[in-house]
Order: sequence, then structure tokens, then C-alpha cells
Amino acid sequence: MTGVSEQSGMVGRTATVLRALSQHDLGVRTADLARSVDLPRPTVHRLLAALHDEGFVDRDTESGRWFLGPELFVLGTAAARRYDVTELAHPHLRRLAEATGESAFFSARRGEETVCLLREDGAFPIRSFVLAEGVRFPLGVVSAGLVVLAHLPDREVDDYLARADLVPAYGASHAPDRLRERIAATRADGYATNPGLIVEGSWGMAAAVFDTRGRPEWALTITGIATRFEPARRAELGPLLLREAHALGARLGGAPVSAGPVSAGPVSAGPVSAGPGRAAPPPT
Repeated sequence: MTGVSEQSGMVGRTATVLRALSQHDLGVRTADLARSVDLPRPTVHRLLAALHDEGFVDRDTESGRWFLGPELFVLGTAAARRYDVTELAHPHLRRLAEATGESAFFSARRGEETVCLLREDGAFPIRSFVLAEGVRFPLGVVSAGLVVLAHLPDREVDDYLARADLVPAYGASHAPDRLRERIAATRADGYATNPGLIVEGSWGMAAAVFDTRGRPEWALTITGIATRFEPARRAELGPLLLREAHALGARLGGAPVSAGPVSAGPVSAGPVSAGPGRAAPPPT
């Protein structure tokens, strides 16, 4: 059992290093990477050296910075044949961006995190840069993480909040009692709102996208500056998000979409009705 435990721990540390490395488009030095994953520098160096031998990471010899390697691209391309849903999501992002002028995003749940997979910018020139492709946040953080968490069963929410300590990294607004308040509001509205909790003045709204089991596995998000998210406009944006989330969920489940696509006209022309409550999972 000890050997199995040690092997599992090594795989976990390797995965942690690779995920952290994916957050650094310009590369990262060994010492900085070690600090970010809270592992000893010699341990991280050994992992990187072994990964480099297999082509999973690459290193710039002049700067000493590490990058994801070419072998990961090859494996990712192979995995995309089964797991890539971005092609289906992109038309929905484009419609959201065109209809609202804001930046629209598609995120996927990965364990106890959401990771941004796609971004589509609208016409409004001032944008939020909290999200970008490859950026990860824990469940309950940013609107995508909140809407996924809110639509999990109570038992799973309770278990997660009992273990997750988000306050050191994200502040008192992410304490369990505050998160429960936002979960309740999200369930009542059907969509989540992030009122500038990560970056002051940068707001986001998200709707969950469900798989065929009714599980919240993805999210559609729009973000922008606070003045673009006044209450009256949020009342328009929420149904718009729900409508697109429902349509995308139906496509991902292979079921026919019961409603036509959302108009790409300006939101101020009138809210799009999505019905009360959450974006229902697609019929099976």
C-alpha cells in the first residue's frame, strides 16, 4: 500500500505542477513555480526534469523559464476528439457577445474548479480581463464557479464548503456564510452574479450548462465594467444567458433545441424570455 500511496502522491504533484505551469503564458522559473504550488524547490525541479525528458514541458535555456511542452499538445489534440465541446459552444458565445457588447466566456468544471475554455469579445471597448482561456478558479469563485456550485446537490455543497478555505486567497466575501447567501440568490435567479468581488469594478454573470444527467458541467459567462451591469440591464442579461445555456445544454446532450437562437440585436431592445428559474437540463 505504501508504494501505491507514494505513486498516487507523485502523480498528484505532477498534475499540480502542470496545471500551475499552464497559467504562465510567458513561462515561469523553477523557484516561482515551486512557491505557487507550495512544494519544495528540489521536488519541483526533479518533476520538471523528468517531464522535460518526456516532452511534457520545455525550457528556455537563456531565461531559465519553463513552458508546457509539445507532447502535451499532441495528447491534447488526441483527447479533443472525445472531450472538446468548444466548437458547439462558440456560436452561443458569439451571439452573447454580439447581443450584449460584453466579453462572453465558456468554462468547464474540472473537479472542484472551473477552467475557462473560450472567450469572445463584444463591441464595447472597455473589457474585463479576470477570465481568459486556461484560467482556473475554485468552485464558488467568479460567476462561473458560483453558478456551478449553486446547482450541485445540497450534500455536495455542504461537503465542499466544509473543506474549502477560500478566504486567504479571495477575501472575506468568500467565507462559507457569504457564499451560502450568494448560492441562495443564484438558485432563486437561475443565474449567478459576481459584483466585482475579484477585481473591483469588474462584474460578471453566468448561467450553468447541464449534461444529460442534469449535472452542471459547464457555464456561460458575460463580464464587463460595473456601470454596464445596473439592475435593469441585469434583468435583461440574466434571461439571455439562461436561454443560451439551455440551448447549448440541449446540443451537448444530443437533444433537439426547443427554442430558436437568441436574436443578435441589442439587449436594450427587450429581454429574452427564458422562463422562471434555472436553465433546465436538456431532455433525455
